[in-house]
Amino acid sequence: MKVHQFLDHYGVTENPFAEEDAQSDRVFQTHCMNGVHHAAWDKIYGNPATPATSVVFGEQGAGKTALRLQITHKLAEYNTQNPTSRAFVLEYDDFNPFLDCFRERLSGSRRKPEKALQNWRLWDHMDAILTLAVTRLADIIRNNGNDARDSSARVTPESLDQLTRPQKRDLLLLAAIYDHNRDLAARTRWKQLQSKLRFSSWGRCLVLLYSALASAAVAGIGYWWGQGWSGLANKWVLALLVGCWLPFAWYQLRLLWNAWKIKRQVRIVDHETSTLRATLAKFNPSEFVGQPLPRASRGDDRYEMIIKLQAVLRTLGFTSMVVLVDRVDEPHLINGAPERMRDLIWPLFDNKFLKHPGLAFKLLLPAAVSSYLSKEEKEFYERSRLDKQNLIRDLSWSGQALFDIVNDRIRACAKLSEKPVSVRDFFASTITDPELISIFDRLRAPRHLFKFMYRVVVEHCSKYTDDKPVWQIQPETLQSSLALFLRDLEAIDRKTGIG
Repeated sequence: MKVHQFLDHYGVTENPFAEEDAQSDRVFQTHCMNGVHHAAWDKIYGNPATPATSVVFGEQGAGKTALRLQITHKLAEYNTQNPTSRAFVLEYDDFNPFLDCFRERLSGSRRKPEKALQNWRLWDHMDAILTLAVTRLADIIRNNGNDARDSSARVTPESLDQLTRPQKRDLLLLAAIYDHNRDLAARTRWKQLQSKLRFSSWGRCLVLLYSALASAAVAGIGYWWGQGWSGLANKWVLALLVGCWLPFAWYQLRLLWNAWKIKRQVRIVDHETSTLRATLAKFNPSEFVGQPLPRASRGDDRYEMIIKLQAVLRTLGFTSMVVLVDRVDEPHLINGAPERMRDLIWPLFDNKFLKHPGLAFKLLLPAAVSSYLSKEEKEFYERSRLDKQNLIRDLSWSGQALFDIVNDRIRACAKLSEKPVSVRDFFASTITDPELISIFDRLRAPRHLFKFMYRVVVEHCSKYTDDKPVWQIQPETLQSSLALFLRDLEAIDRKTGIG
C-alpha cells in the first residue's frame, strides 16, 4: 500500500508531514502562515505600531524559524495597511559572512574557532545590523524604490524628494561604510545611490581649486619677480608653492587616516582603504568634518549612526526597525556549540541597545544556551534587564496545540475532500482523542510531530497491499512506532542520534 494512496483516500493531495524545516516548507508558507500560533504569540509579536523586544528560547524543531516567518508575514501585512508608519524588517539570520570576515581580522591563537567569538562585542552586532539595514535600503533606492522580496517596503519618489540634504548626506555616508551589495563594485554602487538621491557635492573641489589658484598666483609672482622661469627656482617661491598645497594634502591625509581607522574598527565587512578614502572625499569638507564615524572600539558612534539611519527611514515612511535574530546555532564557526552561541549572543543583552527607541529585537534562540543564564553574575542581569525583554524561557507546545497544528496542515492539503478532514480520521476509532493528545504532548515540538506522523503513516502502509488497503492506523502500529520514535528522540536529546 502506497502513502499517496492512503492520503488520496481522504482527499489529501500532498503529504502534510514530508517537510521538517519551515524555511523550505511549502505547506506552511502557502497555507498555514495565518493558522495556528503558539500560545505566547501575542507576547512574542507584540504591537507593530510600538514594537518591543522579545527573547525566546526553544529546542530544535520547536518552531523558531516558523515564528520568524510568521512575524515577517504579519509585519508585511501591517506595512501594507499602514504605509506611513511601517516597520523596517531586518532578518539577522545568516551570520557566516560576518563571522568569516571577523575571524580574518584576528591574529594568533585568537583565530582558533573556540576562542574567536570571545572577542565579539556589542558594536560588532551594531555594525552587522547597520550593514543589513543600509544595504537593503540602498538596494531599494537603486531599484527604483522596489524591494524584490517585499512589496510593502516600497519607497516612493515623493518620499525620496522629502529627504533633506543633511539626511541624504547621512545616507550616503552610511552607504560608504555599510553598503555591502556584492553585485556591484563599491564605487559603482555608491555613485548609483548618489545619482538616485540627486546629491551634488561640488564644494569638495574648493580646496583643490583654492590650492591651484594660490599656487598659480605664487608662480606668476615668482616668474615676474625673477624676470623669467628662473624666478620659480627661488627657495622662497618653492616654499610658498608647497605651502599652497598643504591644506589639500592635509585634508587628504585626514581622509586616509579616517578610512584606515574605519577599516580597522569595522570588523564584519571588508573595506579597501583607498576605495573608502576616495568615497569619503566625495563629500564637501564642511558637511563631512565632525560626523560620527566608527573609528573606535565603542558603541557611541554606532548609536549616533543608527539614529541618523532612523531619521532617514522615518522620512521614507518607516517609523520603526524590527530585527529578527534566528539560526544562531548554524554558522560553521559555531557548529552548534552552546558556549560559542553564548559568546556570540550575550553581547546583545544590553538593555540600552535592546530598548533603543524605535528599535525592536525578536531573539529566537536555541534552548541549549538558556542554561547559561543561571550562571551569570549580578552585573549581567543589571546590564541586560531580561525581566523587561518579554523573556520566554521555553518555547514548549502542549499536546492540544500540536493536535491543532497537525489538523491545520491536513486540512490545508485536503483540497479534494468534500468534508473537513482531521488527524482523528487517520486512526482507528479505538484510539481516543485524549490518547492522541497525550502522545503528541510527549513529542514536544512540531518538527518531532511531523517526523512521527510521517513514520507512522509509512509504517501503516507497509503492512497492507494495494489490493487490500486499510484506511485507518491501528493501535498496535501507533504504539510500536511511538516506542521507536521516543527512543530516537532520546538519542537526539543526548546528541547521539539524528531521529
